[in-house]
Amino acid sequence: MNDVTAAKLALTGGDPVLRELAPTGWPVTTDADRAAVLSVLDSNVFVSDRPNEPTAVERLERSWAEYLGVRRCVGVSNGTTAIELALLAHGVGPGDEVVVPALTFVATAMAVVHVGATPVYADVDPNTFNMTADGLAELITERTKAVVPVHLHGLSVDTDAIGAVARRHGLVVIEDAAQAQGARYRGTPVGASGNTATFSLQMTKNLPTCGEGGLVVTDDDAVANRVVQLRQFGETIHPGRPRRYVSHRLGFNAKLNNVQAAYTFSQLERFGEYHEARRANIAAFLDRLKGLDGLLCPSEPDGYEHAWHILRFVPDLDAIFPGTDAATARDLLIRALRAEGLPATRYQMMPLPEQPALRSVCRQERGSWPVTQDVVDRSFTIQQRHLAPDAGPLLQGYADVIEKVWAHRTTLADLAEGADH
Repeated sequence: MNDVTAAKLALTGGDPVLRELAPTGWPVTTDADRAAVLSVLDSNVFVSDRPNEPTAVERLERSWAEYLGVRRCVGVSNGTTAIELALLAHGVGPGDEVVVPALTFVATAMAVVHVGATPVYADVDPNTFNMTADGLAELITERTKAVVPVHLHGLSVDTDAIGAVARRHGLVVIEDAAQAQGARYRGTPVGASGNTATFSLQMTKNLPTCGEGGLVVTDDDAVANRVVQLRQFGETIHPGRPRRYVSHRLGFNAKLNNVQAAYTFSQLERFGEYHEARRANIAAFLDRLKGLDGLLCPSEPDGYEHAWHILRFVPDLDAIFPGTDAATARDLLIRALRAEGLPATRYQMMPLPEQPALRSVCRQERGSWPVTQDVVDRSFTIQQRHLAPDAGPLLQGYADVIEKVWAHRTTLADLAEGADH
């Protein structure tokens, strides 16, 4: 033990490793970002439906498409809307089933329900936390129209394998890349696989805006044109022509505004620099933890480049707290980490199909996603504070916290036994 790990746990009256929870530090707003936003305010052009002048939304769309190497990018109001409009643009609707992972944010399934389709939930891999091709194949029926694989926490799914299953069954693939800006799969940026993909620009994301926003990317001009119509009341707006106010399909008011687009466009200038700094910081952090017994750390499989949006850890609670139920053990471990200054959280509180809002539209039996349930029951996450490029020293402090708590596993096991009785 070193001086840090030998010290008494803060949970039992000792001094914490970190005196207070660090501020998130994300997003990093610079003078360039402020100038970009002020330029929109000075222009008095705030929305994207102005046919006679280029807008910040169009600049962002072109730049993100160029970054990914895809033909089209369409800016929309948020990441959830991006999934909804992508589904509708591919003709998904009432009577259709859409396979989604059982472990993801609720928006993935809600988007499916919002377009009138039924979500069907695939269990996930216990190491990557992502949907697998085998899990998808088991759920396909004559009603399956699409699959929405989620690149959870910033790690790509096996796009090739899932794509092969989808092609074999004639399924539409719409990738949910809300947490995966900057991730790569076998050298290809997530979103550039040839499928339609959606991104979130919400302020906590790796590529943020000053609020909410979303992007839909595709190589299919027809799909992109439908999304453009759907975001603007079903209208077609031609550059250089007056707006006609004719709706060709039932659309929405789902536009991205120019202030938010300008902020993200400015952030995009530093996106690569931040991405590389984050990867270096997290590699050094995880290198400190890889030898700890009973702790499954987030990892990067060969051929993948993780964006590290969220860090999820799965402890072996049975080994650390023998005879203690998972909920008691998990909560005690999280309390110990937080007492030392590491803001550990659970993130998902239940498998996605167990969400009260979604139970009535779930056709599967409860318990059909045992891996997801186990991950939810046992894991803790680190979110947002690690995203800033200068978060390296903070992450080293977090490594000190985890090493200290792991060095006192026996003390925690004794506390758990007392709590259990």
